[in-house]
Amino acid sequence: MTDTTSQRIKLVVTLSCPDQPGIVHAVTGVMTGNGCNIIQSQQFGDPDSGLFFMRVEVDSPVGREPVETGLTEVAERFGAQWNVDELGRPLRTVIMVSREGHCLQDLLYRQRTQGLPIDVVAVVGNHPDLAPVAQFYGIPFLLVPVTPESKAQAEQRLLDLVDAEKVELVVLARYMQIISERVCEVMAGRIINIHHSFLPSFKGARPYAQAHDRGVKLIGATAHYVTPDLDEGPIIEQDVTRVSHADSTYDMVALGQDVERRVLAQAVRWHSEHRVLLDGSRTVVFSR
Repeated sequence: MTDTTSQRIKLVVTLSCPDQPGIVHAVTGVMTGNGCNIIQSQQFGDPDSGLFFMRVEVDSPVGREPVETGLTEVAERFGAQWNVDELGRPLRTVIMVSREGHCLQDLLYRQRTQGLPIDVVAVVGNHPDLAPVAQFYGIPFLLVPVTPESKAQAEQRLLDLVDAEKVELVVLARYMQIISERVCEVMAGRIINIHHSFLPSFKGARPYAQAHDRGVKLIGATAHYVTPDLDEGPIIEQDVTRVSHADSTYDMVALGQDVERRVLAQAVRWHSEHRVLLDGSRTVVFSR
């Protein structure tokens, strides 16, 4: 008799495919057929795209391989895309920065003290300003200046780092450079960006000053996946905070940075917990 005690593991399974009868039965059949205990199951059928999405957490007494074998057969039958990972495993992550450090410091603090499931293998900056923050947390800082002439070489260094360190996620924590179409394609669905959101929208220099001049009452932030279309990738999370006529531009910057921190951290957590599935230009987020 085989001892499976050492093989027991908690897994998270995600799946998407054209919506049709029998998907849930087939997926749960793989789990129960292998003696797995389903801890949590969430699903959604999108009437617009005609796609079905599912996220399942299971306690597997037989390890990972039998579950993957069973899901391979299910995927072939239903035309599904799927993924299996160990529940809670930190994703190998690179954080990219420029000069503003509020998002970087927040992510590193949450990773150290609040169980944010990322393993930050490097901080990459196009300026040296935030090297002391990375040093404080014991994380390598890689300075990669970017100019119009060096942009291609800088992005190749990033891709080389991704390959060498088996990087699974890149977070743009107020990284003030446009990512090329090539990198977007290589890292599709694996780069998260944060930017401010105003009603109405203000672009260009000094957006908070523009918002103050217009008497904006709500400021916010949007976290999204990066695509070749600037700031138009699938949205993961958004939030807002109120401001008033009494708030100065300085006050609005501070409030805006606070909401940016919260939104980016939430998006990174949901992605790292395999709670975000792509649905064309949208996302399905199985939040807690």
